[in-house]
Amino acid sequence: MTKYTYHYFNIKGRGEVVRLVFVAAGVDFDDRRIEFQDWPKVKPTTPTGQLPILEIDGKKYFQSMSLARYIAKKNGLAGTNDLEQLQIDQVVDNVHDLHEEMIVPIFEKDEKKKAEQTKKLMEESIPRGMGFLSKTLKDNGGQYFVGKKLSLADIYFFDVVSRFLEKDDKVLDKFPELKANLNKTKSLPKIADYLTKRPKTDL
Repeated sequence: MTKYTYHYFNIKGRGEVVRLVFVAAGVDFDDRRIEFQDWPKVKPTTPTGQLPILEIDGKKYFQSMSLARYIAKKNGLAGTNDLEQLQIDQVVDNVHDLHEEMIVPIFEKDEKKKAEQTKKLMEESIPRGMGFLSKTLKDNGGQYFVGKKLSLADIYFFDVVSRFLEKDDKVLDKFPELKANLNKTKSLPKIADYLTKRPKTDL
């Protein structure tokens, strides 16, 4: 049996999607959560000076979305054919772009710039990004983003957007179908169980 050891900070961050894919797939993995105070001594042992890292039978691999796609593909969460895989990647990349825009105000220290970035995010970026995702979901029947079952697209959408709902519970008010999709993923037994046990973190 393949042995998976996943190294990432004890936060959700960019690396949480890999954990969620493992959980959704029902694949056992060793979840090594690294505290920030331990990072200076861990960093020199990593291939690129970054996390996450996934060890597969002792060999190290990196880049969170590459890892998520690999685990998804190995476990039937990346579509049933090449075209579905393309559509899943399309959704994932769109969510990733939206995520990058969403985190900009979080790390901005200048309050004036933060307010301007937040305004642009709420008035332009989120409506645009959610609009595309909503249409994609509706065009596929409203249950899943691609195909007729759970995929990396649904998992990553849940991962990213659920965190912003914690800060602004109105983000999906104009997109009920997206909210239903998120709640559907959240209520899957394996994911629901993981969420009850997941350490509480700010990021």
